[in-house]
Amino acid sequence: MTYLVKVVVSALLIVGITEATKRFGFWGSLLASLPLLSLISMLWIYIDTKDIQKISAFSIQVFWFVIPSLGLFASLPWLLSRYSFYAALIISIGVTITLYLAMLALFRLFHYNPLA
Repeated sequence: MTYLVKVVVSALLIVGITEATKRFGFWGSLLASLPLLSLISMLWIYIDTKDIQKISAFSIQVFWFVIPSLGLFASLPWLLSRYSFYAALIISIGVTITLYLAMLALFRLFHYNPLA
């Protein structure tokens, strides 16, 4: 599949979710919470490579990295009530990066190699 088709489909998905959120709040949030980006990525990987092992590894790696990414969604509402939008966003990104680093440290502690 051509690179341009991938970009257009992916961009349309982002724009669609953004517009749905502006108009219908809850439904846009529901769409954004779905693992659409991961599903599309798996589809592109399969179309390009037909490699089921690669998709399997991708799926389990995404699972583990979703956990620290929840830090953004948990911290941002609280931070927005105390700071400006950009400050809250930057701090919540910092929280998320910290949680990713903690997850990587846990991987090392338990001798889990997500690259294997």
